[in-house]
Amino acid sequence: MTSPTALTAAQCRAGRALIDWSQAQLSQSAAIDLQTIADFEKRFRAADETTRRRLRAALEAAGVVFIAENGGGAGVRLKFSREEVWEVNRWEDEGGKSGEDDIL
Repeated sequence: MTSPTALTAAQCRAGRALIDWSQAQLSQSAAIDLQTIADFEKRFRAADETTRRRLRAALEAAGVVFIAENGGGAGVRLKFSREEVWEVNRWEDEGGKSGEDDIL
């Protein structure tokens, strides 16, 4: 059984593709060095547990859902549509206190 924080290079690449993120965007979101991500995704260097956990958390926060190895192979899917992910990212960039626009 794989660890819940297990993340493969292929899942990382596929997750970024689903949400249309560059390696630079993932680097910024996960606070991981860009070269570390590039090396991990190209399988030049294995990522440590902390790095994999941070990459996975950033991708999950953006709407990527990780599918565990279940006999058909590990994978990824979207929690939201691309448009919903874009809207969530836009809302997060607006600033302000959450819920302040709900005041009547």
